[in-house]
Amino acid sequence: MNRESGRISVHAENIFPIIKKWLYSDKDIFVRELISNGVDAIHKLKRLASIGETELSSEEKFEVKVSFNKDEKTIKFIDNGIGMTAEEVKKYINQVAFSGAKEFIEKYKDKMGEDSDIIGHFGLGFYSAFMVSKKVEIDTLSYQAGAEAVKWISEDGAEYELTSSEKTSRGTIITLYIDDESEEFLDEYTLRNIIKKHCAFLPVEIYLEDEKYKKDDKDKKPLNDTNPLWMKNPRECTDEEYKEFYRKVFNDFNDPLFWIHLSVDYPFNLKGILYFPKLRHEYEISEGQIKLYNNQVFVADNIKEIIPEFLMLLKGTIDCSDLPLNVSRSFLQKDSNVIKLSRHITKKVADKLTELFEKEREKYEGFWKDISPFIKYGLIKDRNFYDKIKDVLIFKSINGNYLTLNEYFEKTGGKKEGDKEENKVFYASDEKQQHQYIKLFKDQGLEAVILDSVIDNHFISYLEMYEMNIKFYRIDSDLADSLKGEAEEDKEDKAAEEKLIEEVKKALNIEKLEVKLERLKNDETQAVLLMPEHERRLQEMSSMFGGEDMSKMFKGEETLILNKSNNLIKALEILMDREDKKEDFNMICSHVYDLALMGSRGLDADKLEEFLKRSGMILERLAKI
Repeated sequence: MNRESGRISVHAENIFPIIKKWLYSDKDIFVRELISNGVDAIHKLKRLASIGETELSSEEKFEVKVSFNKDEKTIKFIDNGIGMTAEEVKKYINQVAFSGAKEFIEKYKDKMGEDSDIIGHFGLGFYSAFMVSKKVEIDTLSYQAGAEAVKWISEDGAEYELTSSEKTSRGTIITLYIDDESEEFLDEYTLRNIIKKHCAFLPVEIYLEDEKYKKDDKDKKPLNDTNPLWMKNPRECTDEEYKEFYRKVFNDFNDPLFWIHLSVDYPFNLKGILYFPKLRHEYEISEGQIKLYNNQVFVADNIKEIIPEFLMLLKGTIDCSDLPLNVSRSFLQKDSNVIKLSRHITKKVADKLTELFEKEREKYEGFWKDISPFIKYGLIKDRNFYDKIKDVLIFKSINGNYLTLNEYFEKTGGKKEGDKEENKVFYASDEKQQHQYIKLFKDQGLEAVILDSVIDNHFISYLEMYEMNIKFYRIDSDLADSLKGEAEEDKEDKAAEEKLIEEVKKALNIEKLEVKLERLKNDETQAVLLMPEHERRLQEMSSMFGGEDMSKMFKGEETLILNKSNNLIKALEILMDREDKKEDFNMICSHVYDLALMGSRGLDADKLEEFLKRSGMILERLAKI
């Protein structure tokens, strides 16, 4: 053909997409774009063969090859797809943002329908080559009989030269002459990682080779998996395949707890797998990773406009061809498909959890410790999600079993109805620290739940907001009626009781401390320390956001419950009237308070030092007896 040169035409209506293209922060995107173009070219050829427009050998192997040469500073992208004629090069290359894939679909859609396998709907992928190149060449030969091979050359993306090519086989070779600032992309390790990141699951085999050290074809291994697990029918996938895919994609050698296989054709095309990982500790929930794909081309991680925020704590892959590869955040926020997609994913997760609860309760309970941070975070963030799974929300009880809220109320006397009736849920936030209170509950056959996660304070506040008349009380914030013994009014000296309370207050001399006498069923317990739930929450919030000094400013009133059934407390009534035992009385009062404090929240450094010193003095006095 005759040599031709000229300026590349830019469609005025497509200037904005071009600007958006150059705003990519990662230059390595050119690898994804050019490999995707090669995959498109192969799919176009196969589609034409499937409708009788051309013939292909049944033995022909299709592939995209990335070949680099450090000495010549070149990277070649080679495919054996449809190729282009000179006229097609002028149309699809010289007219920037005129999408060849888009026109191809329009031309043949009546024969084969909307073709979701054609990736390049945007028409800008090729020009990403100029992000790293000082010159770009295209050598291409069309599948059409009698077509002439064409070479296209441009050094700046604005002017081109078109001439004959020596290429003899169908397909396209795009050669990039890498500029000095981009030589990092000539490194095999770098190229391999980029291909694995962006193209690990493209449906055509991709190979990487160093031109200086070419291997025999029999030794070649593709860098990608052309048929990823999420593209298969869920019924055909085994548990081991799901686990192996998880290990390979996320480099996590711990098996996932369970997974959800997404497969939707309407109202949008969506496939994917979401995994619930096993956590080593609950703070690890921030390390989730949802990989988003478009027709098996990697787009991004954790796009919150598409993936519900709480599910970004999970790991998984989502492939949706209804979303363009190059998207802006403003597009995602307005696109109706994105909103539907997010809601659908939330629904599928809720359905899976409900199914596990109803059909495999024991398995569900076994997962709960690991999945509860995800679930609780999701309930707080998404009211729709809360409405869908609130009935399968379970709590571990102090007796080791799991209960829903309805099951809890059934065990504790039934749920009370009415605006003024309050349904109390007792809970422990630290089984070791609150062991004394838990034992009191267990001894009387009472029920309480364990809420010991960092998210639980926010979580129970959320539940109280939306669940009518339910109120959570920490096990050391209120004295359950069932813990109290029967009053013996005729045998009790009210005046002596009031005097004891006053003497104990005087001995302790603690601001905002109320002292009460109650007859507890467990006579081994000397005293328990209670703080009203709302004041304790305020204090903890102050500590979280304002530090220890702010927490002290908001210190609420506490109540020391002295157990009238305990022999030591009975002895205090005798000691308080003996002047020679005043020191012993004060010492016992302080010790009883510290024991109650230890059972509630522990002793700080100063209090611990006092406690140890006082313990020594008590032992010395006992030794003299």
